This record gives sequence, C-alpha cells and structure tokens, in this order.
Amino acid sequence: MTTQRRVLAAALGASTVLAGLAAATPASADQDGPARSVLVLAENGAQDGAVRAAITRAGGTVTSVDSAIGLYSVTTTKTRFTADVRDSAAVDTAAADRVVGFSRKPAKASTSDIERLRAERAQGRGKKAPAPNVNTNGEPLAPLQWDMRMVHTAEAHRIATGRGVRVGVIDTGVDASHPDIRPNFDFALSRNFTRDMPDIDGACSTDPDGSCDDPATVDEGGHGTHVASTIASPVNGQGIAGVAPEASIVNLRAGQDSGYFFLEPTVKALTYAGNNGIDVVNMSYYIDPWAFNCANNPADSAEEQAQQRLTIEATNRALRYARGKGVTLIAAAGNSATDLDNPTVDDSSPDYPEGAAKTRQIDNSCLDLPTEGDHVLTVTSVGPTTRKAYYSSYGLTSVDVAAPGGDIRDYYGTPQYRKPGNVILAAMPKAVGIAEGDIDPVTGEPTNDFVIKQGDGYYTYLQGTSMAAPHATGVAALIVDRWGHRDPRQGGKALTPNQTEKILMRTATDHACPNPATMVYPGVSAAYTATCSGTTEFNSFYGDGIVDALKAVTKKH
Repeated sequence: MTTQRRVLAAALGASTVLAGLAAATPASADQDGPARSVLVLAENGAQDGAVRAAITRAGGTVTSVDSAIGLYSVTTTKTRFTADVRDSAAVDTAAADRVVGFSRKPAKASTSDIERLRAERAQGRGKKAPAPNVNTNGEPLAPLQWDMRMVHTAEAHRIATGRGVRVGVIDTGVDASHPDIRPNFDFALSRNFTRDMPDIDGACSTDPDGSCDDPATVDEGGHGTHVASTIASPVNGQGIAGVAPEASIVNLRAGQDSGYFFLEPTVKALTYAGNNGIDVVNMSYYIDPWAFNCANNPADSAEEQAQQRLTIEATNRALRYARGKGVTLIAAAGNSATDLDNPTVDDSSPDYPEGAAKTRQIDNSCLDLPTEGDHVLTVTSVGPTTRKAYYSSYGLTSVDVAAPGGDIRDYYGTPQYRKPGNVILAAMPKAVGIAEGDIDPVTGEPTNDFVIKQGDGYYTYLQGTSMAAPHATGVAALIVDRWGHRDPRQGGKALTPNQTEKILMRTATDHACPNPATMVYPGVSAAYTATCSGTTEFNSFYGDGIVDALKAVTKKH
C-alpha cells in the first residue's frame, strides 16, 4: 500500500505562479528582467559539471545544490531562463521558485488553521533507561489523553519506549525550551531549512522574535511542537507522555511561520534525514502552492504544469532517497474530507500568492504531496468514538492505517460534546500562546478552555490528520526500539522501513466500515459526507486498522 499514491499536501515555492507566468512572456534569450529564484532539477545520471554549464549558458547562477536528488537553486534575471535551461540534455525540468515579495500574515488558510479550532472555539537519545513497568499513566495530564488509551501506549511502555530511536519532525519547528520537549530534543542534529517571508514592511516584525531567520530550537507556529510532543514527550512528571517517550526528537524545520511548506526546504529535510540516521519522519503538511500536483492539466499554463512536474519528480526522488537510507516515511491524509482515490475538483490551488487560486477539474493522476508520494505510509484520523473524523480525507488505495486525531463533532455533533476533551492535547510554545491570545501576557494564565498550564509548560488541544500521523510515527519508533538492531554506524537502533511498515500495519486493530457505509456528519456541510468501501480487514476509512502500540511491541512477526 505504501508505494501507491496518497494525498495530504506539501508545497513548491509560494511565488512560483506569478514568476512562472512572467517567464512565459515572449522575449529574447538575453533579455533581462527582475531578479528571481528558480529551481532546476538535473536529469537522472547527469554530471554536476554539465548541469552547471547549462545553467550558466541560460544566464543563471547556482546558489545551492541538493546533490542527493540533483536539485539546483538558481538566481537569474533572464526572462527566458526556465525555457532555455530545459533545452539542455542535462536538465530534467525547471520552474520558478519564488518571486521577490512579501507575505501578509496569515498568508494562507493552512491545515494549522483548521486544527487550531478557532471556529470551534467561537462556537462554544543517551538517557537513563526507564524503570521496569514505567507508569506513563502517572503523568499529571494523562487522564486527558484518551488518544493514548485508544492505542494502548501505557501498556506498551513496559516493553519499549523508543529509546535509541531518532524521529524527524518535518514541520513548522519544535520548541526545544518546552519542559516536555527539551529532555528528548536533539540539539546537535536539528536543523532549520527555511527562512520566513518578510512582512509588508520588509522585515519579520510580527514574528515573536522579530526575525526572519530562526534557530533550529524554536517554533513560532505551534504546529510542529504539538506533533513532536505527541510523538515523544518524556515521562518526567511535567505534563503528558508521548507515544515513544524516550525517542529523540530531531527538528527538521521546513514550514514557515506564515504556514507555507515550499518544495526546496521539504526535500532538503528529507535528504538530510537520510544522511543523518533518522529512523522515522513525520510529515503533517502538504507542499505549496498546489494541493494537487497535475502534470498536464489543461487548466494550467505551460509554466504551471512544469512547476507541478518538478514538484512531483523532486519530491519522489527525495522520498526514495530517504527510504533507501533507512527512513520510514509517515504522513497525514489531509483535512479536506477528500476521497483521495477520486478527487474531482481543486479550488484552492495555487494558494500563493494570495488570490491566485482557481477552480480546476482534477483526477487521480494529480498528486497531493508528500502524502501521495513514493513509499509514504498514510494516516487517517478518528475521534474518541473511533469513527472517522469528519474532516479526514480517506481512500481505499491511498490509506494505510488510522490513528486518533480528534473530532470536535464526535458523538454526532451533540452540542454538549463539542468540547476540548474530544481532541488531542499536547505541548504548546508559550510565545505562540501569547501571540494568539490564548495566554495572558501579564498573568501567564490561559484565556480559554483549549489551553492548559501545567507546571512550567503549556498545552493545547488541536485536531487534524496532522495530530493522527504522529501517533503512528510514535508507534513506528516503538517498533524500531523493540524489534530493531544496534546501529554501529549511526548509533541507537535501526530497522528497515519495510519491516517497520509491515509491523505497524499488521498489528493495527481492524475496524469495519460503518453500517450504513455512508457517514453523514450533522451540523456540517454535506460536502463532508463520506462513503466507506472495503472489508473489515482493509477499507478506505481505516486502512489496515487503528494503530496499536501494545500489539506492535508484543506480537511476533
């Protein structure tokens, strides 16, 4: 299943669209225009010298190279650069990366916006080994973690805790200062692969630190910290315990504060993971600006088509490279309630720059990346009743497993159940809470029921397939700990992605389709109505079933 197409979303470079359109204007080969950034993907097997020569001839200057997949970042003032460089036998394709411009925040309606539940609120490694039978249920906020009880983490922790396993979090960043993150944060390996777009004033004055260049120890969006906490918050008496409470958290930041995940930083994060002994990566994002990347959609211009083809090829090269280096790849299914096997309309792309989106008829040849990329294990979301969350995308040939991600509308939308307890609690950066009005800057107290202060840390409730994927990622880390072997080269534990995936899926708890198979969600648009297909053993809502940490570390394979 993991080699088939899937859907979430990852992104190219926000400004690709306008810059690409400008490049399509007829002009002579030596005509100059505004400076812009372009991505050039080398032909498979092409020599570096040949690619560089082609770029130079077309009027570009190489600024950086991801040699693992042959992706060149280039600056140029030549209006016909992309067309001219594509004529070289050494080049697979090329497309504009970003226009020089500013971002008005918030620049996009991201998955984080959905998971933040604003609308819902308006409506009402080398660590000491754990003691035998470590009691993760003894964490102060454990009673609020219905998600951990659903996947039996406390029982699993008597056998495996993820010790010696490196988990890469490709996201908006991870707050290393949070008391329920810091003990497991890998300061040496963590990296930031992106730079925030400046505001309209030309700076990043609205960022919590006022800078466009952040260290690899911060998260000014909150999304990545929540994901990391779900995976590996430690057992320290502070707040919560993650699925794999002794796994190492490696921050591989690829998402900007503005919510965009562009192509270059996402593929760099993947190739870095492959080169640095990361065992599992969590990808709760999609690559902008296209929710679905179509190679030859007639609604798109030639430059837009080239842009999407580049995203497909570069992303799949990076995914194949990382997996070939031992990285298990896990991604969220997406929050658009889409049948990934039968997408019909995309009206949200391109999502950058603002106002560029158009309505396109699409089909299954169009890919949501990295979710539908090569070798990616895809996760859907369920609420506390185990029904598929109303927002979760699904698909019989696209989905592998399900996991708790929350559903504020669980219990069929009955008003008294529209409460925080139906979604996922995990760590929150204090600075983000203050910036968003969730924490009083003077008293330090939460301002609503979706944020909790516990000890020296803050925690928030979020929902989304972004919250489901890290549960599966944490179970994968437990599997590597329990069934893996010592890694003499990188240290810690190692297990092939193929073995990890098989164990994760084979030990998931089967879950049948609902009866009747069509699920209607009262209180929301009919667009969320979804029909499940398949068998109890494997279906479009749950794949192989809901992940189970205990069975994953006890069942013989």
